[in-house]
Amino acid sequence: MRVINLGPDPSLAYRPDQQPITNKGQTEFRNFEHAEWSGCTHAKMTMMEAIDCLDQLVDESDPDVDFPNSFHAFQTAEGIRALHPDKDWFQLVGLIHDVGKIMALWGEPQWAVVGDTFPVGCKFQDSIVFRDTTFKENPDLIDTVLSTECGIYKPKCGLENVLMSWGHDEYLYQVMKFNECSIPEEGLYMIRFHSFYPWHCGNSYTHLCDDKDRSMLPWVKEFNKFDLYTKSEELPDVESLRPYYQSLIDKYCPGVLQW
Repeated sequence: MRVINLGPDPSLAYRPDQQPITNKGQTEFRNFEHAEWSGCTHAKMTMMEAIDCLDQLVDESDPDVDFPNSFHAFQTAEGIRALHPDKDWFQLVGLIHDVGKIMALWGEPQWAVVGDTFPVGCKFQDSIVFRDTTFKENPDLIDTVLSTECGIYKPKCGLENVLMSWGHDEYLYQVMKFNECSIPEEGLYMIRFHSFYPWHCGNSYTHLCDDKDRSMLPWVKEFNKFDLYTKSEELPDVESLRPYYQSLIDKYCPGVLQW
């Protein structure tokens, strides 16, 4: 089995391999990536097949585990199932939340796949990890619009109208929307914003949030309890769990999906 090394956490160090695109800035790069990936033209496979692809990934940006991501997927889902047995969609989100990392199998560099996410098109907030060192060469810092508090947005415009930095969260969210999956809005927020730590942990970017965002924030926080604290070296019996989770896949995101 081939293991893809995703490298160190891209949010924890300045990344010299990113230099070729810094002249574009975060906003332009995000728009380029969105155009490249949101059309879902890279593969056709079922959700369970995509989860199995995670066995080729050991995400070294995660300091808590050194085993394939599919195990973390089932750990997270089972943790949610234990405390939220009546919310099958929540359990499914736990299972699939990191599936967007399969972009690494198709040549996407690790710094554009993993790590914290944040809005682009406005001022980078201090709560972004290593904000002072990561963005030194980024032209957005000196742009007369993009460097302002709201940037290209209006106050309280809502996160649905905000461009997020590219990563596995945004990719999977776009896949869910493209394939018209029926996961509830609370689950889509968990998928899209679980790496948006400056918001749900740092209390930043609240000036862009609307009432819907504020109502969804507790759900994102609840999800992150399981994302962060269900990781252990005690691995689940994945084969025995497959039939149950396949039934959830069949309910909310059935059949062959476009990726």
